[in-house]
Amino acid sequence: MKRLTLFLVLVFITFVSYSQTGHLMQGIGAFNMSMGGASTGQALDINGALQWNSAAISQFDKTVITVDVGLMFSSPTLYSTVPTQNGPMSGSTDSELGPSPLPSLAVVFGKEDSKHTFGISLFGVSGFGVDFPESSTNPINFPQSQRGFGHIKSSYMLMQIGVTYSYAITEKLSIGIEPVFNYESLKIEPNPLTQPSLEKGYPNSDNASALGFGGQVGVYYGADKGFKAGVSYKTQQYFGEYTFNNTYLDGTEAPENNFKMNFPAIFSVGVGLSKDLFDLAIDYRRVFYSGTDGFEAKGWTIAGNGYPDGSVAGFGWEDISIISAGLQLKLIKVLPIRLGYTYNSNPIPPELAMYSVSATAVVKNAIQVGVGFNIGDKVAINATYHHGMSGDKTSGQMLNPMMITPENPYGAIPGSDVSYDMTTDLIILGASFSF
Repeated sequence: MKRLTLFLVLVFITFVSYSQTGHLMQGIGAFNMSMGGASTGQALDINGALQWNSAAISQFDKTVITVDVGLMFSSPTLYSTVPTQNGPMSGSTDSELGPSPLPSLAVVFGKEDSKHTFGISLFGVSGFGVDFPESSTNPINFPQSQRGFGHIKSSYMLMQIGVTYSYAITEKLSIGIEPVFNYESLKIEPNPLTQPSLEKGYPNSDNASALGFGGQVGVYYGADKGFKAGVSYKTQQYFGEYTFNNTYLDGTEAPENNFKMNFPAIFSVGVGLSKDLFDLAIDYRRVFYSGTDGFEAKGWTIAGNGYPDGSVAGFGWEDISIISAGLQLKLIKVLPIRLGYTYNSNPIPPELAMYSVSATAVVKNAIQVGVGFNIGDKVAINATYHHGMSGDKTSGQMLNPMMITPENPYGAIPGSDVSYDMTTDLIILGASFSF
């Protein structure tokens, strides 16, 4: 068992370093994703319980191990328009980023009639990535020598390791706590977080990383059949600074720069209803980007001389709301069918849309379909398909720090536009083992 667990951890770390999926994964693993991520008040699998409500693992009275691997396909498109003497010039660029693996690994140590339950989880919970090639028709992807950004490429990943403890106050009421340890990495080409050179433009960054920590607390009320409810709060995840080693496009070394980007706090509340033939779960979440380092600041960095230096101070994202709902139909005991839906509001305000062209993974509506295959009481196989849509484009004006005035604080270019949209498709396979 120890050798198997170590092997799975190594496989997970290898996969997660390439995981790029969206700002915040709505669900973890095949089971939880098929329920739209709803599990704060409905503990049906250990992944959802560990991720969204640490108190909920008290519902499991056996040792349970889950292993899930998914493959994410995303299709972002970047659009832009600039005014010219001959009228507006417009174009679009499709991202060439390939599919990304998405793994998860979790263990819960439960025991019948015990008030104490423990869990360990390794989850890839957030990420984004784009690969928009240089273009001669889309103004924002013009070469930097022609006042575009050229080839725009990014890769962000956040991995969380949680150590969870839950205490059952009564048979139905439990509380939980979870210290969370984080690893994140970020690479941006070109790097807008550093001051550009007048002659050489913005440099490309290397792959920088940072370590962080945070925690989660939760309360869960539930019974085997009937009404259930839960509430949890995952604190802001606090990171050290990134240190980017930068290189200009001609291969010469550029000055390094530092940037701090924490992960936002998340408040979750959920309810559930379980009957013989179905399980229902509904969650509401609030994600607090506006008070988070790296996301709270907005606009151009102001240098010591009182003028913008051309680097981005922060992304300026707003708080968002998430609604998740899931239904599990148990008409055939060994073959449950699951349906899920998730709604996300958009954190990117229109006036700051250009700052996030490297992080276009905004999914407004997502639907999921999943199926399970229960092999006795000890083994379950789960499969899920997800399709996400951004809905309306995220759209705003192109920005230039040289055009800043008191009436135009971000330097918006009149008659310009930058926008992006995307779809996502995800297939996840998972297995659960009980001992």
